[in-house]
Amino acid sequence: MVKLWVKIIKNEKIKRQFTFEKEVPFVYSHFLDYLMEICYTLDIPTPVLLKTHIFNLAKFRLVKFVPRDFVESIDFDALVIEKML
Repeated sequence: MVKLWVKIIKNEKIKRQFTFEKEVPFVYSHFLDYLMEICYTLDIPTPVLLKTHIFNLAKFRLVKFVPRDFVESIDFDALVIEKML
């Protein structure tokens, strides 16, 4: 089961959050699909996904997207996605 805690951070405070859930096994190669669905739900641009983002998620169960990871401008400081057990 895919269960991710998604947070939008602005000025060091959580502005929006939700839990993304899917009834399929978590597969790292499908993380871009999960990310696009999360961004569509939040109505924000999808960030550029790099190999380091996948490694951080695998090693630390956490990935943080900052403004430089987005092609379009954003009005928040970070998009944080945490993998829940």
